[in-house]
Amino acid sequence: MGDRTLRGARLGGQSFEDERGIEFAARQQVGYACAQGHTFEITMSVEADVPATWECPRCGAEALSTEGIKPEAKAEKPVRTHWDMLLERRSISELEDILSERLELLRGGEIGPAHLHRPRKKKTSARS
Repeated sequence: MGDRTLRGARLGGQSFEDERGIEFAARQQVGYACAQGHTFEITMSVEADVPATWECPRCGAEALSTEGIKPEAKAEKPVRTHWDMLLERRSISELEDILSERLELLRGGEIGPAHLHRPRKKKTSARS
């Protein structure tokens, strides 16, 4: 194993490639500021779409761009309640009919919790 090691070079230490003839991509510095007052800059390509927000490296809060880029407003769906979904399937008159039927069954003791049922009167037989 000792015969295979590279002498005089650290693993991951430095590259022996030369930077001559290499053209770096155009870059820009984009500034951000968070609500805590921290300001920082991120290096990005000139061709990159600059995001309106970035996570602050100090506190982790959302930082806004100092370039004046506004975050896109997301279209929020209106909240659908159970009542809204019920009205999609039934009309008010249908719901009133169903309610009256269920109330009759509940009052008659056919449905509902046992403690709400009225005890039924036993029929007395006529014995003489």
